[in-house]
Amino acid sequence: MTPQLLQSIQIMTLPMQDLKFRIQEELETNPALEIVEETPSVSLSDTEERGEEYEYFENSSDPGFSSGSFQGDEDGKRMFMEGALSRPESLHEHLLWQLRLHPLPETDFQVGELLIENLDSNGFYIEDPERVVPDDMHRRIEPMRELIRTLEPTGTCVRDVRESLVVQARQLVDTPPLVITLIEDHLEQLERGKQKEIARELNATVDEIGEALDVIRSLTPFPGRMFSTEESRYVVPDLILRRRDGQMVLVFNDEEIPVLGVNRMFSRIAEGKDKSARQFANHGVREARWFINSIAQRNDTILRVGQAILEFQRDFFLKGKKYLVPLTLRDIANELDLSEATISRVTNGKYLQTEWGIFELKHFFSNSIAGTGSGSSRYSKEGVKEIVREILEEETSATGKHLSDQRISDLLAQRGIKIARRTVAKYRKELKISSSYER
Repeated sequence: MTPQLLQSIQIMTLPMQDLKFRIQEELETNPALEIVEETPSVSLSDTEERGEEYEYFENSSDPGFSSGSFQGDEDGKRMFMEGALSRPESLHEHLLWQLRLHPLPETDFQVGELLIENLDSNGFYIEDPERVVPDDMHRRIEPMRELIRTLEPTGTCVRDVRESLVVQARQLVDTPPLVITLIEDHLEQLERGKQKEIARELNATVDEIGEALDVIRSLTPFPGRMFSTEESRYVVPDLILRRRDGQMVLVFNDEEIPVLGVNRMFSRIAEGKDKSARQFANHGVREARWFINSIAQRNDTILRVGQAILEFQRDFFLKGKKYLVPLTLRDIANELDLSEATISRVTNGKYLQTEWGIFELKHFFSNSIAGTGSGSSRYSKEGVKEIVREILEEETSATGKHLSDQRISDLLAQRGIKIARRTVAKYRKELKISSSYER
């Protein structure tokens, strides 16, 4: 993997706020890069849109939104401020979200959930897995452990730093054979800088040891630490969905990102006669162009993914949260001819502002719950949770009674959604709704 390709992948993963810091860093280190146009000082609710736009439903018989719950700029500002303050996602939440996207038997998912809940902030075991998983499920520990280790961030569900580095190294393509050996048997010597001594022991050259060491340095010894729950952070949406003339318009939010360009003076020096100056300028110009192209690719990919999500989740944007349908990373990957890993990177930490609030793009991915009846409808987990909320609000206001979980399960069955009482209880807790007794 070339440094440029690595940089492109890293930029692809950056949320909007982190991208702004990354741009500032690049401006300070590369004089060939400059700001052509500063960040516009306009609000997200201005009627003048910036950036590339996609219009939806204009060729559809559907007239668009029938409800008028979006009431102009003031409501838009209020929703933006209400949705901007967000609790950081924890390591456990991030891993569980990815695990739910895999078509697993219930037993396997339960084992995976127990393994994830047993991880500390570094991504390492708190207790031995055999102690937290019931005896009759022990045979499922190893396959689920291997699956979790491949989820992002890679290298979790391990005992210690050494095992995490080995897991990460094995995920790389064309890993030098010395890498695994160094991690497993010579990590302490590497920490003390004993590269020559290691080279003699392994009958290798110092350059080979150095090459393997460079790979090890690119790994993350504590992968779970990139997820913190200590501080709240402000969220800036990458995409904005608006209604204009009865149609929905998807806009990329480029108001936060300055327009970048290559410094003209450096371009002239790169074409000059002074060889050393030309080499220096050429390097800076190449790096600047690659950086600009990486940002453009990031923004274009996010917009394409957002467009595909809108197509799949059309009813959600027209009718509301309970109409969220099952969607997997593979669905979007196949639609856009991209890898699932790319879709995962793009949707993590990127946000879409809608009439219903601000949502992380990965919110629109959910596993499937089968319905009953002739239509054999399928519902997403998030959609069923919204129906549970709706049932509680409707029945409580109509009868004044507090419904039990079993009663909710029965009412869902009447709507063609067959789930167990304990599943209703789980969804209710995730909605932060107390039990009928406590209510």
